[in-house]
Amino acid sequence: MKRSFFRPALAVALVASLTATYSCKDYLDVSPDSAYISEDVFNNVANANSAVIGAYDPLSGDNGYGVRLSTGYPSDTDEGQNRAGAADGGSRDINRYRVTPGTTELIAPFTTLYLGVERANICIKNIPQMALYNTGTATEQKALRRMHGEVLALRALYYMEIVRNWGDVPAQFEPSSAYADLNLPQTDRNIIYDRILDDLALASRLLPWRRESDANAYERFTKGAAKAMRARIALARAGWRSNASTGRMERPNDYLTYYTMARAESDTLLRNRSQHTLNPSYEAVWRNINELRFDTQYGEIMFEVAMGSGSAASDSKLGYNNGPRLDVASRWGQGGGSYTINPNYFYAFDSVDTRRDVTVTLYQTVATTPNTQTSTTLNALRDGKFRRDWRVPLLTGSSQTLGLNWPIIRFADVLLMFAEAQNELAGPGVAYNGITPVQALEEVRRRAYPAARYVALPATQVGTKETFFNALVKERLLEFGGEGIRKYDLIRWNLLGAKIAEAKAQLTEMRNGTGAYANVPLYVYGYAVNDQLRYARSLYRPTTLTATTYTIPGTSPAVVATRFNWRQALTGTSTFIELLAANYVPNTGDELLAFPQSVVDTNPNLKQNFGY
Repeated sequence: MKRSFFRPALAVALVASLTATYSCKDYLDVSPDSAYISEDVFNNVANANSAVIGAYDPLSGDNGYGVRLSTGYPSDTDEGQNRAGAADGGSRDINRYRVTPGTTELIAPFTTLYLGVERANICIKNIPQMALYNTGTATEQKALRRMHGEVLALRALYYMEIVRNWGDVPAQFEPSSAYADLNLPQTDRNIIYDRILDDLALASRLLPWRRESDANAYERFTKGAAKAMRARIALARAGWRSNASTGRMERPNDYLTYYTMARAESDTLLRNRSQHTLNPSYEAVWRNINELRFDTQYGEIMFEVAMGSGSAASDSKLGYNNGPRLDVASRWGQGGGSYTINPNYFYAFDSVDTRRDVTVTLYQTVATTPNTQTSTTLNALRDGKFRRDWRVPLLTGSSQTLGLNWPIIRFADVLLMFAEAQNELAGPGVAYNGITPVQALEEVRRRAYPAARYVALPATQVGTKETFFNALVKERLLEFGGEGIRKYDLIRWNLLGAKIAEAKAQLTEMRNGTGAYANVPLYVYGYAVNDQLRYARSLYRPTTLTATTYTIPGTSPAVVATRFNWRQALTGTSTFIELLAANYVPNTGDELLAFPQSVVDTNPNLKQNFGY
């Protein structure tokens, strides 16, 4: 099914009248002209629908999941690093964990997320008060209850992002017009989590399943998406977090309650496979995104953020900012290059794991041969789930906005969340409603391998709670690369520091050609077949070849491959290793961002996070 964007200009106009644009000075303030909202907007289903669409809108664009919340804030980790290079006072400082209250790319996402909260609050208050909510036709009541569920889920998503990036924050659950003073103090994040978990429970009762929805069931919340989000937030509520006052990592005593909640929500989804299940092809999941279509058969992507209009405010730069680097003169247009994959992450995959060549790209194009793929070097691998050269239709030139949606949650995550929760509660081999954690994890793994090459993990890797957890930590790394998930997983497991250190140690071994990376070749030899990159020699065996070209034996006419630096690119004084998460220090508050200085200056009740 071809994707159609669901944000009409009418919605933008209507919601612009609901909520004033936020400034650095008054991120919770709104225009007082909202007295006419209930009579002018929430007077019929069509207008209410436009207001709800407007509540979705802040998810998109540069300051939402178009750039900052998708490929910006979630870096650097053991997957890779974003915008490799020296400090710049903006995005690189966020990625290198050297944030200050004055870092430039803090304020706009912060205020944009609160804008989403405010728009959702307006809808949450007014939709249930509409006369049609209880007295309209059956069709009208069904539509309004769905919309009510949507905005409850939306508010939960906005607060999830605010809390996991800033911790204890000012929280309001009414429109700003209801508050005499908007200089609110911080609310403990556990209280916020508990409130949005309750909201999602209500939302899942109001929302229809995907196949029963009377609206766009892919770019709008459905029952399945709300339940999956509730499981994700429950695991965050159960996890480790940085104390905003001391910077120390800590975990709530009642964490098992939330593992139970995550298990229950995931289990419900596992028992409703007609609504959502794994797409048998991992590559097809991402082809669908790049080809601008929905997976109506399997529904693995349970909710994706709608992007469109070609503007920085409501589109995405996915496939331009990230993905393989493509020359502007290529038939695909200019793209890629900002997000760099760690070489040790590439080698974490089995060579036959089909996820590897979807998640990591080894090719680029250059000005001299813009339409022919050529190899990158080992320190310039790029992520591959969003690729301009996979887009349908192609978009040539230097346009930065490609209309590629951002997936919020997939069914693969449901399987692995169930596996994690049930392992914590009962162990890896204990079934819950007929499925064990090992079986759930292996379902995700099995999809990744050609049938003839799949081998289940040995019992030594999954036989105890601890060994299974370690296997799950790796499986989530392999399954969700480049999806903005890893950093927040590592924080809630209290493993961010350990995994960054492990990645640096592995990269150092690779640079030195020792340990597990002794067989990684210094050079590789690449050539093109129908403009597609091929390698003449293995990426897993050392070679004594050093010549700049290599003629492939037995080819007539002769096929000549070109040499590219592979492990050689890491030798000497490689800044790649040193720059990765360069300033991260555990238990110093680095897991949280600073509040923008302009916000602290405005709100005397707001206390800056520890370390800033």
